[in-house]
Amino acid sequence: MATETGEITIVCNHCDRDIPAPNIDLHRVHCARNLEKCKICGDMVPKKHAEEHFLNTHAPVPCSMCKETIDREVFNSHTEEICPKRMVTCEFCEFPLPAVDLAEHQEVCGNRTELCYQCNSYVRLRETYNHETKCPGSVLNTVESSRRIPRAAEGDGNGRRRRDNGVSNKRLFFTIAITGIAVLIGSLFFQRKPEGS
Repeated sequence: MATETGEITIVCNHCDRDIPAPNIDLHRVHCARNLEKCKICGDMVPKKHAEEHFLNTHAPVPCSMCKETIDREVFNSHTEEICPKRMVTCEFCEFPLPAVDLAEHQEVCGNRTELCYQCNSYVRLRETYNHETKCPGSVLNTVESSRRIPRAAEGDGNGRRRRDNGVSNKRLFFTIAITGIAVLIGSLFFQRKPEGS
């Protein structure tokens, strides 16, 4: 075979690369002695680094969360989507917990109730969205007004939706404010008086 420059090349039967014809004998000896083809990816790897190549590129990896051994090719999808010990968030209380416990937690958490201020009845969290659209005391009871609900709040069709963070944020700010006031009062009461006075 000839290259673009007109130089004649021969394919090495060990590494399958085109080698200039004058160098082929020296290349074959070097190639057979120092390189080996990876049985998994087909890359030519120095023989002294073959085991390191396998361990760093192809060896299964233990998952730090579930301790299961996972193939490297699917490791990222395992840790992000499949691992039963990966952390997920409850759609009702936004509490982070392992995925394996999510269904049981949401079964209990979704059955908690909150007071509907429009009709003064207690509604299960899992039924909040359906209740809001059918609540007799709600303005959202008509088809026209339901168009004002943002798409993200509409849920997944099973009566579930993420709770509005407005109440949670108010509680958080209230807690921070109370804590700040307590620290301020505490620092005034327990302030050391100078020893010279």
